[in-house]
Amino acid sequence: MARIGFLGLGLMGTPMARRLMAAGHDVAVWNRTAEKAEALGGDGAEVAATPADAARGREVVVTMLANADALDAVLFGDGGAAAALERDALLIDMSTVGRDAVLDVAGRLPDGVAFVDAPVTGSTPRAEAGELTVMAGGTDEAYERARPVLEVLGSPRHVGDLGAGQAIKLVLNSTLGAILIGTGEALALGDALGLNRGATLDALEGSYLGAMVKMKRRMLDSGDYPAQFKLELAAKDLRLAEEAAAAEGRTLAGVTVAREAFDEAERAGRGAEDFAALVDSLERRG
Repeated sequence: MARIGFLGLGLMGTPMARRLMAAGHDVAVWNRTAEKAEALGGDGAEVAATPADAARGREVVVTMLANADALDAVLFGDGGAAAALERDALLIDMSTVGRDAVLDVAGRLPDGVAFVDAPVTGSTPRAEAGELTVMAGGTDEAYERARPVLEVLGSPRHVGDLGAGQAIKLVLNSTLGAILIGTGEALALGDALGLNRGATLDALEGSYLGAMVKMKRRMLDSGDYPAQFKLELAAKDLRLAEEAAAAEGRTLAGVTVAREAFDEAERAGRGAEDFAALVDSLERRG
């Protein structure tokens, strides 16, 4: 049993914290919206008033936050967790914030604090089932300390030094927009050609797009897109991929096209829906 502080209880963070509790760990939780933390408090978590309170006296602190600004505020703002970390504590950031943000955090942590960046792939149902894919960056020693915690949440893999987890996550998410654009435009073409939508989706399930179509088929059939991974967060991840490439002198034209499509859908008020709502947005373009 480890004493764990968990900071950030959104769509992903809440089921992740619940799994750690169910595994027998002593978990303190904090969230900007206190009601989400209080719900876990009813199940036995210690509810902290500030990030610092959640981190104080904890061997491991996990952050699962929306973006780099949120991570900075939670660690280094008023009542931030960083100042409360014990000298031999381990910080595991599971947000998607980009490599530069992780390296910046590393340079500002108290001496003696170990750090692993461990972003995940997978949506809410996979978080609930403990089936996330976890890509971890950090020293061998820090990763081995983090691994028992990460294995409760999914399948971790050590992919390199600190920041490598973020880099791999951006590589993976750089493909997301292209897959959804392909799906949306294929459905639009099928409609234009007078095809039955169900028949088109059946065909797409057997195509190169099959994994995504199968995963989101219920949403695509119903036209209802309850968030498992918010569209606005997918747009943020594509911006991070663009920025990372630009910093290395690379242009990712396909990523830019996809990001612009996500931005358009977000401006249309679909940011809080599941990222698969981009398919519907593309179909409606006409």
